[in-house]
Amino acid sequence: MPTKPRTQRKAMYEAKLHEKHALVAVHLSKELKAKLNTKARSLPVRKGDRVKIMRGSHAGKTGKISEVDLKSSLVFIEGIVTRKAKGGEVLVSIRPSKLLMLDGDFNDNERKALLARKKGKG
Repeated sequence: MPTKPRTQRKAMYEAKLHEKHALVAVHLSKELKAKLNTKARSLPVRKGDRVKIMRGSHAGKTGKISEVDLKSSLVFIEGIVTRKAKGGEVLVSIRPSKLLMLDGDFNDNERKALLARKKGKG
């Protein structure tokens, strides 16, 4: 696998949409790992998951995810806004690598299957 940053960025930008789900994966908190009884380090994030921002100017804040943009691999969190020049507010885009998942809905079949696959790994 090539390790040049240029090659990695190109692969990320040109990835197919179904491959980009892996690019929006977020680390799981220790409490959530214990609750789910899994060794998985991270899971793809979804709308409605509760996350904590770990890096950047909004570090330490928590909120629910309001939107996941797979095309550009960005996440938008309720309550994390910035002011526009005209006075309006707009949600701040955050890279998933800067987030920690605190809670989410793990009762649907897709996530149950994903956790089952990752049960023995790690």
